[in-house]
Amino acid sequence: MKTSDIKKLSVTQLEKELTNFKKEQFNLRFQKVNSQVQNTSRFRVVKRSIAKILTFLNQKKRDIWWQKEFWLGKL
Repeated sequence: MKTSDIKKLSVTQLEKELTNFKKEQFNLRFQKVNSQVQNTSRFRVVKRSIAKILTFLNQKKRDIWWQKEFWLGKL
């Protein structure tokens, strides 16, 4: 998944994409054990996509928290 696509998604959409990629990673691991993997480069793509999504998810959650604290006058 491209970074520009990830930036456009909301928090709920990012969480949904994260679960989809984690399921795919789980299935790829089972395919690897059973020697049924068709595209070995997919491991790398899925792993990096999970990392990108987690990065942007944490960033968006931190921004939401920061705005909430700022407007409540705690900072």
